[in-house]
Amino acid sequence: MTATPEITIGLVGVCASGKSSLKERLEQRGLRVRHIAQEHSYVKDMWKRLTNPEVLIFLDASFDTTLLRRGPSFWNLQDYQTQQERLAHARQHADFVLATDNLTPDQVAERALEFLQPYLKQ
Repeated sequence: MTATPEITIGLVGVCASGKSSLKERLEQRGLRVRHIAQEHSYVKDMWKRLTNPEVLIFLDASFDTTLLRRGPSFWNLQDYQTQQERLAHARQHADFVLATDNLTPDQVAERALEFLQPYLKQ
């Protein structure tokens, strides 16, 4: 499926949840995607202030999964919990929340594209 970038899709989530991989796959299909680094901001609605996307996708991953993806020296539980707190507003306002723990990057993209179908002009 190739689509014209009629909408802006915002991506938020904890580090190592799959945002970069999903962004790449959606952009390959002609979609306009913004990775919003909400997890690094104390401004709870930065995702909205910076991008104000028509669709907000929240990718989540457990602490253990992030360690498997990035290695045990990547971060600690407190850092992970801080990111989850910073992301609470975005999660609350997300149009689609997807746990990526047991999914490949291609499966994440498939699920996101299924969700996005009603928003895309073919």
